[in-house]
Amino acid sequence: MIPAMPVTASPSRRASVLALRFGRLAAMGTVAMLILIAGVWASWGSAQHVMLTKGREHGTVRVTRCGEGTCTGPYTPVSTGSAARERVVIEDTVAVRKGLTYDVIVKPGSDHAVRSGPAGVLYSWVPMGGALLLASVVVAGGLRRTRVAWVMAGSGVALLTAAFVVI
Repeated sequence: MIPAMPVTASPSRRASVLALRFGRLAAMGTVAMLILIAGVWASWGSAQHVMLTKGREHGTVRVTRCGEGTCTGPYTPVSTGSAARERVVIEDTVAVRKGLTYDVIVKPGSDHAVRSGPAGVLYSWVPMGGALLLASVVVAGGLRRTRVAWVMAGSGVALLTAAFVVI
């Protein structure tokens, strides 16, 4: 080799660099997608009842007792076809207080209720907000797509902030 000639990468080196880059993009893309899918999965358990309300039992619950992670109280129906119940269970959150009345939707085939209205919708999507924040770190660091990561992080923060303000 002549000292004045530039050093070029061999074809096998270029191929291995491309293979590693593709592997990194595939692995981090898969991780980001799994995080987002897990966020949707965790949120959809209660969001489906709050967002798809047709045919569901609507009513109010007056919280009379709170225990470990849950609160209970009598259910008063608002929708037709819904029956009054002596006791329904609602998740105990920072926004549920003993003695107050909340609009709820009863999950079919159970005595569990979820908050309805804007507060219920936003609260049910809180896991998705956390998933957006977590996936934004993977997208920024692993995929090196900082603009997309900032949009994802901003969306997650907006969702969590809106849920906090409404509840």
